[in-house]
Amino acid sequence: MLTRQKRLRRHVETPELDVTPFMNLMIVLVPVLLLSMVFVHTTVIELNFPSAQAGGEAQPEDIRLEIRIEADALVVADQRGIIKRLPVMAEGDHDYDGLGAVMREVKRRVPEKRDATILLAPDTHYQTLVSVMDVVRLQRQRAGDEWVSAELFPDISLGDTAKGGAI
Repeated sequence: MLTRQKRLRRHVETPELDVTPFMNLMIVLVPVLLLSMVFVHTTVIELNFPSAQAGGEAQPEDIRLEIRIEADALVVADQRGIIKRLPVMAEGDHDYDGLGAVMREVKRRVPEKRDATILLAPDTHYQTLVSVMDVVRLQRQRAGDEWVSAELFPDISLGDTAKGGAI
């Protein structure tokens, strides 16, 4: 009887562990998790506040140029107040030529300034916005027989006049 138990024990083998399904799961799961991972972007904004001793004339970086598109006028202003108010012309269109002249004059006074904010009334038409942006960004001049474009204020921010701030 002892030999029979010995023989039975000898024939009993331990089954091998099959890890193939687990490996298949990992092969599929790892790329899916890597592709769905969200990358975090950190942005640092450097703020330069004026000191208490700062005085004198404003630097071009300190001037906030704003162009407000209203139903009855275009208003060019900075932090000190209104520079020019251009009422709607008799045909019902905004005075884009007048706006261009004001933008050229502002650029002549502060040539290093590159940014401007356009503030929109809630009912502003898209074409009006595009036309104002074109006038604020570029100045078209005739040089001999051809037209050339000169940069005025290419960095444009948009805002809402109802809220009185930039978007």
